[in-house]
Amino acid sequence: MSAEVEVDKLTFEQLKKVRAYLKKMIEVGGSDLHVKANAVIRARINGKITQFSGGIFSREDALTFAKELLKGRFAELVEKKELDLVYPFDEHNRFRVNIFFQMNGVSAVFRAIPVRIPSFDELHLPEVVRDFTQRERGLVLVTGVTGSGKSTTLAALINEVNLTKKKHIITIEDPIEFVHKDRGCIINQRAVGQDTHSFSNALRAALREDPDIILVGEMRDRETINLALHAADTGHLVFSTLHTIDAKETINRIIAQFPTEEQNRIRLSLAGVLQGVISQRLIPAKDGSRRAALEILVRTPLIEKLIMENRDYEIKDAIEAGKGHYHSQSFDQAIFDLYDNDIISLDKALENATSASDLELKINGLNASGDMSGGFTQSQQEAPKVEMDDSDIFDLK
Repeated sequence: MSAEVEVDKLTFEQLKKVRAYLKKMIEVGGSDLHVKANAVIRARINGKITQFSGGIFSREDALTFAKELLKGRFAELVEKKELDLVYPFDEHNRFRVNIFFQMNGVSAVFRAIPVRIPSFDELHLPEVVRDFTQRERGLVLVTGVTGSGKSTTLAALINEVNLTKKKHIITIEDPIEFVHKDRGCIINQRAVGQDTHSFSNALRAALREDPDIILVGEMRDRETINLALHAADTGHLVFSTLHTIDAKETINRIIAQFPTEEQNRIRLSLAGVLQGVISQRLIPAKDGSRRAALEILVRTPLIEKLIMENRDYEIKDAIEAGKGHYHSQSFDQAIFDLYDNDIISLDKALENATSASDLELKINGLNASGDMSGGFTQSQQEAPKVEMDDSDIFDLK
Protein backbone atom coordinates (compact mmCIF):
# COMPACT_ATOMS: atom_id res chain seq x y z
CA MET A 1 0.00 0.00 0.00
CA SER A 2 1.41 3.37 -1.01
CA ALA A 3 1.53 5.86 1.84
CA GLU A 4 1.94 8.80 -0.53
CA VAL A 5 -1.23 10.84 -1.13
CA GLU A 6 -1.60 13.08 -4.18
CA VAL A 7 -4.01 15.55 -2.62
CA ASP A 8 -4.69 17.38 -5.90
CA LYS A 9 -6.16 14.15 -7.36
CA LEU A 10 -8.63 13.57 -4.51
CA THR A 11 -12.30 14.34 -5.18
CA PHE A 12 -13.33 14.26 -1.48
CA GLU A 13 -16.55 12.49 -2.45
CA GLN A 14 -16.23 9.88 0.30
CA LEU A 15 -15.51 12.53 2.92
CA LYS A 16 -18.63 14.41 1.75
CA LYS A 17 -20.68 11.23 2.30
CA VAL A 18 -19.34 10.83 5.83
CA ARG A 19 -19.98 14.53 6.54
CA ALA A 20 -23.62 13.99 5.55
CA TYR A 21 -23.89 11.19 8.13
CA LEU A 22 -22.17 13.38 10.74
CA LYS A 23 -24.73 16.10 10.02
CA LYS A 24 -27.56 13.59 10.46
CA MET A 25 -26.05 12.40 13.74
CA ILE A 26 -25.76 15.97 15.03
CA GLU A 27 -29.43 16.57 14.20
CA VAL A 28 -30.61 13.53 16.19
CA GLY A 29 -28.25 14.12 19.11
CA GLY A 30 -26.00 11.11 18.61
CA SER A 31 -22.62 10.76 20.28
CA ASP A 32 -20.52 8.51 17.96
CA LEU A 33 -20.43 7.72 14.25
CA HIS A 34 -18.90 4.37 13.22
CA VAL A 35 -17.44 4.13 9.71
CA LYS A 36 -16.21 0.62 8.80
CA ALA A 37 -14.95 -0.90 5.58
CA ASN A 38 -17.32 -3.53 4.13
CA ALA A 39 -20.11 -2.54 6.53
CA VAL A 40 -23.00 -0.12 6.88
CA ILE A 41 -22.44 3.14 8.71
CA ARG A 42 -23.84 3.21 12.23
CA ALA A 43 -24.25 5.79 15.01
CA ARG A 44 -24.64 5.64 18.78
CA ILE A 45 -27.77 7.47 19.90
CA ASN A 46 -28.66 7.61 23.59
CA GLY A 47 -26.18 4.82 24.19
CA LYS A 48 -27.51 2.44 21.51
CA ILE A 49 -25.93 1.56 18.16
CA THR A 50 -28.30 2.42 15.27
CA GLN A 51 -27.90 1.73 11.55
CA PHE A 52 -27.57 4.93 9.53
CA SER A 53 -26.80 3.90 5.95
CA GLY A 54 -28.60 1.48 3.66
CA GLY A 55 -25.60 0.52 1.58
CA ILE A 56 -22.19 -0.96 2.33
CA PHE A 57 -19.18 1.33 2.63
CA SER A 58 -16.71 -0.61 0.51
CA ARG A 59 -13.10 -1.39 1.37
CA GLU A 60 -11.92 0.86 -1.46
CA ASP A 61 -14.22 3.73 -0.45
CA ALA A 62 -13.03 3.46 3.16
CA LEU A 63 -9.40 3.66 2.08
CA THR A 64 -10.13 6.68 -0.13
CA PHE A 65 -12.03 8.28 2.75
CA ALA A 66 -8.97 7.85 5.00
CA LYS A 67 -6.78 9.61 2.43
CA GLU A 68 -9.30 12.44 2.05
CA LEU A 69 -9.60 12.89 5.80
CA LEU A 70 -5.89 12.67 6.63
CA LYS A 71 -4.22 13.95 3.44
CA GLY A 72 -0.56 14.41 4.41
CA ARG A 73 -1.02 12.40 7.64
CA PHE A 74 -2.09 9.25 5.78
CA ALA A 75 1.51 8.01 5.85
CA GLU A 76 1.41 8.30 9.64
CA LEU A 77 -1.68 6.06 9.72
CA VAL A 78 0.06 3.48 7.52
CA GLU A 79 3.07 3.50 9.86
CA LYS A 80 1.25 3.49 13.22
CA LYS A 81 -1.87 1.53 12.15
CA GLU A 82 -4.08 3.85 14.27
CA LEU A 83 -4.28 7.60 14.67
CA ASP A 84 -6.06 10.14 16.89
CA LEU A 85 -7.09 13.57 15.66
CA VAL A 86 -9.74 16.25 16.07
CA TYR A 87 -11.98 16.98 13.08
CA PRO A 88 -13.65 20.44 13.02
CA PHE A 89 -17.00 19.91 11.28
CA ASP A 90 -18.11 23.54 11.50
CA GLU A 91 -17.87 26.42 13.97
CA HIS A 92 -20.34 24.71 16.32
CA ASN A 93 -19.30 21.04 16.07
CA ARG A 94 -16.01 19.20 16.50
CA PHE A 95 -15.25 15.49 16.63
CA ARG A 96 -12.53 13.43 18.27
CA VAL A 97 -11.57 10.81 15.70
CA ASN A 98 -9.75 7.51 16.00
CA ILE A 99 -9.00 5.99 12.62
CA PHE A 100 -7.45 2.53 12.42
CA PHE A 101 -6.86 -0.58 10.34
CA GLN A 102 -8.88 -3.75 10.97
CA MET A 103 -9.13 -7.06 9.15
CA ASN A 104 -11.48 -5.72 6.44
CA GLY A 105 -9.74 -2.40 5.86
CA VAL A 106 -10.05 1.02 7.48
CA SER A 107 -12.47 1.98 10.25
CA ALA A 108 -13.03 5.29 12.01
CA VAL A 109 -15.02 6.40 15.03
CA PHE A 110 -16.11 10.04 15.34
CA ARG A 111 -16.93 11.14 18.91
CA ALA A 112 -18.89 14.40 19.20
CA ILE A 113 -17.20 17.11 21.26
CA PRO A 114 -19.45 19.94 22.44
CA VAL A 115 -17.86 23.29 21.56
CA ARG A 116 -19.58 24.93 24.52
CA ILE A 117 -18.41 23.65 27.87
CA PRO A 118 -21.44 22.56 29.93
CA SER A 119 -21.90 24.12 33.36
CA PHE A 120 -21.98 22.25 36.66
CA ASP A 121 -25.74 22.71 36.78
CA GLU A 122 -26.25 21.35 33.26
CA LEU A 123 -24.21 18.28 34.14
CA HIS A 124 -26.08 17.91 37.47
CA LEU A 125 -22.77 17.68 39.32
CA PRO A 126 -23.02 17.68 43.14
CA GLU A 127 -21.57 20.70 44.93
CA VAL A 128 -18.83 18.56 46.44
CA VAL A 129 -17.35 18.20 42.92
CA ARG A 130 -17.00 21.98 42.73
CA ASP A 131 -15.13 21.84 46.04
CA PHE A 132 -12.28 19.99 44.32
CA THR A 133 -11.52 23.13 42.30
CA GLN A 134 -10.84 24.98 45.57
CA ARG A 135 -7.94 22.70 46.56
CA GLU A 136 -4.49 24.26 46.27
CA ARG A 137 -2.60 20.99 45.77
CA GLY A 138 -3.13 17.27 45.40
CA LEU A 139 -4.55 14.79 42.90
CA VAL A 140 -8.16 14.62 41.68
CA LEU A 141 -9.11 11.72 39.41
CA VAL A 142 -12.13 11.36 37.12
CA THR A 143 -12.72 7.73 36.15
CA GLY A 144 -15.12 5.55 34.22
CA VAL A 145 -15.44 3.43 31.13
CA THR A 146 -15.05 4.89 27.64
CA GLY A 147 -17.94 7.21 26.85
CA SER A 148 -18.95 7.84 30.45
CA GLY A 149 -18.37 11.61 30.24
CA LYS A 150 -14.95 11.91 31.89
CA SER A 151 -13.67 14.55 29.46
CA THR A 152 -16.81 16.65 29.89
CA THR A 153 -16.53 16.60 33.69
CA LEU A 154 -12.85 17.53 33.51
CA ALA A 155 -13.67 20.40 31.15
CA ALA A 156 -16.29 21.68 33.60
CA LEU A 157 -13.75 21.54 36.45
CA ILE A 158 -11.14 23.50 34.45
CA ASN A 159 -13.78 25.98 33.30
CA GLU A 160 -14.86 26.58 36.90
CA VAL A 161 -11.28 27.44 37.87
CA ASN A 162 -10.94 29.64 34.78
CA LEU A 163 -14.03 31.64 35.74
CA THR A 164 -13.31 32.02 39.45
CA LYS A 165 -9.53 32.14 39.94
CA LYS A 166 -6.33 33.62 38.56
CA LYS A 167 -4.07 30.65 37.91
CA HIS A 168 -1.77 29.16 35.29
CA ILE A 169 -3.27 25.94 33.91
CA ILE A 170 -1.44 23.50 31.64
CA THR A 171 -3.40 20.72 29.95
CA ILE A 172 -1.78 17.69 28.29
CA GLU A 173 -4.30 15.88 26.09
CA ASP A 174 -4.49 13.28 23.32
CA PRO A 175 -6.11 14.93 21.45
CA ILE A 176 -7.36 18.32 22.71
CA GLU A 177 -11.13 18.11 22.96
CA PHE A 178 -12.61 21.13 24.73
CA VAL A 179 -10.88 24.40 23.86
CA HIS A 180 -10.56 26.82 26.80
CA LYS A 181 -10.15 30.56 26.30
CA ASP A 182 -8.17 32.59 28.83
CA ARG A 183 -10.61 34.16 31.31
CA GLY A 184 -9.23 34.70 34.78
CA CYS A 185 -6.52 32.10 34.07
CA ILE A 186 -3.74 31.55 31.56
CA ILE A 187 -4.44 28.19 29.93
CA ASN A 188 -1.84 26.43 27.78
CA GLN A 189 -3.25 23.34 26.05
CA ARG A 190 -0.78 20.83 24.59
CA ALA A 191 -1.68 17.94 22.29
CA VAL A 192 0.38 14.75 22.47
CA GLY A 193 1.89 14.05 19.07
CA GLN A 194 1.48 17.63 17.91
CA ASP A 195 2.85 19.83 20.71
CA THR A 196 4.75 17.20 22.72
CA HIS A 197 5.99 13.64 22.19
CA SER A 198 4.32 12.06 25.22
CA PHE A 199 2.35 12.65 28.42
CA SER A 200 5.44 11.99 30.52
CA ASN A 201 7.63 14.41 28.51
CA ALA A 202 5.02 17.16 28.75
CA LEU A 203 4.40 16.53 32.45
CA ARG A 204 8.12 16.63 33.22
CA ALA A 205 8.43 19.92 31.31
CA ALA A 206 5.29 21.35 32.97
CA LEU A 207 7.02 21.32 36.34
CA ARG A 208 9.40 23.97 34.93
CA GLU A 209 6.63 26.10 33.40
CA ASP A 210 5.25 27.73 36.56
CA PRO A 211 1.87 25.92 36.64
CA ASP A 212 -0.67 26.07 39.42
CA ILE A 213 -2.88 23.37 37.90
CA ILE A 214 -1.96 20.53 35.53
CA LEU A 215 -4.50 18.44 33.64
CA VAL A 216 -3.14 15.11 32.41
CA GLY A 217 -5.57 13.65 29.89
CA GLU A 218 -4.84 10.10 31.01
CA MET A 219 -2.39 8.41 33.38
CA ARG A 220 -1.44 5.67 30.94
CA ASP A 221 1.86 4.37 32.26
CA ARG A 222 4.06 4.07 35.31
CA GLU A 223 6.24 7.07 34.46
CA THR A 224 3.26 9.39 33.99
CA ILE A 225 1.71 8.21 37.28
CA ASN A 226 5.00 8.78 39.10
CA LEU A 227 5.34 12.30 37.67
CA ALA A 228 1.70 13.14 38.47
CA LEU A 229 2.15 12.03 42.08
CA HIS A 230 5.35 14.09 42.30
CA ALA A 231 3.62 17.16 40.84
CA ALA A 232 0.76 16.81 43.32
CA ASP A 233 3.23 16.41 46.18
CA THR A 234 5.20 19.53 45.24
CA GLY A 235 2.35 22.00 45.52
CA HIS A 236 0.39 21.58 42.28
CA LEU A 237 -3.25 20.61 41.77
CA VAL A 238 -3.34 17.76 39.27
CA PHE A 239 -6.46 16.54 37.46
CA SER A 240 -6.37 13.30 35.46
CA THR A 241 -8.39 10.30 34.31
CA LEU A 242 -8.23 6.51 34.49
CA HIS A 243 -10.34 3.84 32.81
CA THR A 244 -11.52 2.28 36.06
CA ILE A 245 -15.01 1.45 37.27
CA ASP A 246 -14.95 2.86 40.81
CA ALA A 247 -12.79 4.49 43.49
CA LYS A 248 -11.51 1.24 44.97
CA GLU A 249 -10.38 -0.11 41.60
CA THR A 250 -8.78 3.27 40.80
CA ILE A 251 -6.51 3.02 43.83
CA ASN A 252 -5.71 -0.63 43.10
CA ARG A 253 -4.93 0.12 39.43
CA ILE A 254 -2.47 2.90 40.30
CA ILE A 255 -0.60 0.79 42.84
CA ALA A 256 -0.60 -2.32 40.63
CA GLN A 257 1.28 -0.42 37.92
CA PHE A 258 4.42 -0.68 40.05
CA PRO A 259 6.65 -3.61 41.03
CA THR A 260 5.92 -5.21 44.39
CA GLU A 261 8.97 -3.63 46.04
CA GLU A 262 7.76 -0.13 45.07
CA GLN A 263 4.09 -0.52 45.94
CA ASN A 264 4.38 0.54 49.57
CA ARG A 265 6.10 3.79 48.53
CA ILE A 266 3.39 4.50 45.94
CA ARG A 267 0.64 3.66 48.45
CA LEU A 268 2.07 6.17 50.95
CA SER A 269 2.50 8.80 48.24
CA LEU A 270 -1.04 8.30 46.92
CA ALA A 271 -2.52 8.43 50.42
CA GLY A 272 -0.77 11.75 50.98
CA VAL A 273 -1.83 13.54 47.78
CA LEU A 274 -5.19 12.07 46.73
CA GLN A 275 -7.92 14.68 47.20
CA GLY A 276 -10.76 12.86 45.53
CA VAL A 277 -12.01 10.36 42.96
CA ILE A 278 -15.07 10.98 40.79
CA SER A 279 -16.23 7.77 39.08
CA GLN A 280 -19.00 7.99 36.50
CA ARG A 281 -21.66 5.78 34.95
CA LEU A 282 -24.14 7.13 32.39
CA ILE A 283 -27.65 5.77 32.92
CA PRO A 284 -30.63 6.21 30.56
CA ALA A 285 -33.15 8.55 32.18
CA LYS A 286 -36.93 8.43 31.92
CA ASP A 287 -36.96 11.56 29.71
CA GLY A 288 -34.80 9.88 27.04
CA SER A 289 -31.55 11.59 28.02
CA ARG A 290 -28.69 10.05 30.01
CA ARG A 291 -27.80 11.04 33.54
CA ALA A 292 -24.43 10.48 35.21
CA ALA A 293 -24.41 8.54 38.47
CA LEU A 294 -21.30 9.56 40.40
CA GLU A 295 -19.35 7.68 43.02
CA ILE A 296 -17.41 10.36 44.90
CA LEU A 297 -14.49 9.62 47.19
CA VAL A 298 -13.47 12.62 49.32
CA ARG A 299 -10.16 12.61 51.16
CA THR A 300 -10.57 12.18 54.90
CA PRO A 301 -8.18 10.90 57.58
CA LEU A 302 -10.00 7.57 57.45
CA ILE A 303 -9.64 7.25 53.67
CA GLU A 304 -5.97 8.19 53.94
CA LYS A 305 -5.47 5.52 56.63
CA LEU A 306 -7.25 2.83 54.59
CA ILE A 307 -5.04 3.51 51.57
CA MET A 308 -1.86 3.54 53.65
CA GLU A 309 -2.74 0.32 55.47
CA ASN A 310 -3.80 -1.60 52.34
CA ARG A 311 -7.41 -1.84 53.51
CA ASP A 312 -8.89 -0.96 50.12
CA TYR A 313 -11.76 -3.42 50.63
CA GLU A 314 -13.14 -1.05 53.31
CA ILE A 315 -13.15 2.05 51.08
CA LYS A 316 -16.71 1.63 49.79
CA ASP A 317 -18.06 1.45 53.35
CA ALA A 318 -16.05 4.54 54.31
CA ILE A 319 -17.44 6.43 51.31
CA GLU A 320 -21.01 5.52 52.27
CA ALA A 321 -20.45 6.40 55.94
CA GLY A 322 -19.15 9.84 54.91
CA LYS A 323 -22.20 10.84 52.85
CA GLY A 324 -23.77 13.02 55.52
CA HIS A 325 -20.65 14.87 56.73
CA TYR A 326 -18.24 14.82 53.78
CA HIS A 327 -20.83 14.52 50.96
CA SER A 328 -19.08 11.47 49.55
CA GLN A 329 -21.30 8.81 47.99
CA SER A 330 -21.08 5.31 46.56
CA PHE A 331 -22.57 4.39 43.20
CA ASP A 332 -25.49 2.67 44.86
CA GLN A 333 -26.24 5.75 46.97
CA ALA A 334 -26.10 7.94 43.85
CA ILE A 335 -28.28 5.54 41.87
CA PHE A 336 -30.77 5.31 44.72
CA ASP A 337 -31.07 9.11 44.76
CA LEU A 338 -31.68 9.18 40.99
CA TYR A 339 -34.41 6.56 41.39
CA ASP A 340 -35.90 8.27 44.45
CA ASN A 341 -36.13 11.55 42.49
CA ASP A 342 -37.95 9.74 39.64
CA ILE A 343 -35.11 10.41 37.17
CA ILE A 344 -34.37 6.77 36.30
CA SER A 345 -36.54 3.66 36.30
CA LEU A 346 -36.27 0.75 38.71
CA ASP A 347 -34.96 -1.50 35.93
CA LYS A 348 -32.16 0.93 35.04
CA ALA A 349 -31.33 1.47 38.71
CA LEU A 350 -30.87 -2.25 39.35
CA GLU A 351 -29.10 -2.81 36.01
CA ASN A 352 -26.41 -0.22 36.84
CA ALA A 353 -26.03 -0.84 40.56
CA THR A 354 -22.83 -2.21 42.07
CA SER A 355 -24.94 -4.59 44.14
CA ALA A 356 -28.41 -4.94 42.63
CA SER A 357 -29.65 -7.13 45.49
CA ASP A 358 -28.61 -4.60 48.17
CA LEU A 359 -30.11 -1.71 46.22
CA GLU A 360 -33.35 -3.60 45.73
CA LEU A 361 -33.60 -4.15 49.48
CA LYS A 362 -33.13 -0.42 50.08
CA ILE A 363 -35.71 0.48 47.46
CA ASN A 364 -38.18 -2.03 48.92
CA GLY A 365 -37.53 -0.48 52.34
CA LEU A 366 -38.28 2.97 50.92
CA ASN A 367 -41.51 1.78 49.34
CA ALA A 368 -42.53 0.17 52.64
CA SER A 369 -41.64 3.06 54.96
CA GLY A 370 -41.57 6.09 52.67
CA ASP A 371 -38.28 7.22 54.29
CA MET A 372 -34.93 5.57 53.93
CA SER A 373 -32.71 8.47 55.04
CA GLY A 374 -30.96 8.61 51.67
CA GLY A 375 -31.54 4.96 50.97
CA PHE A 376 -29.64 3.32 53.85
CA THR A 377 -31.02 1.77 56.99
CA GLN A 378 -30.32 3.27 60.37
CA SER A 379 -28.23 0.26 61.35
CA GLN A 380 -26.11 0.69 58.23
CA GLN A 381 -25.58 4.39 59.00
CA GLU A 382 -24.60 3.80 62.60
CA ALA A 383 -22.50 0.69 62.15
CA PRO A 384 -20.32 0.91 59.04
CA LYS A 385 -17.80 -1.89 58.65
CA VAL A 386 -14.81 0.44 58.92
CA GLU A 387 -12.94 1.12 62.13
CA MET A 388 -12.49 4.70 63.31
CA ASP A 389 -10.53 6.41 66.02
CA ASP A 390 -10.64 9.98 67.38
CA SER A 391 -8.46 11.37 64.58
CA ASP A 392 -11.01 10.34 61.96
CA ILE A 393 -13.48 13.07 62.87
CA PHE A 394 -11.19 15.79 61.52
CA ASP A 395 -11.08 16.58 57.80
CA LEU A 396 -7.60 17.02 56.36
CA LYS A 397 -7.33 19.19 53.26
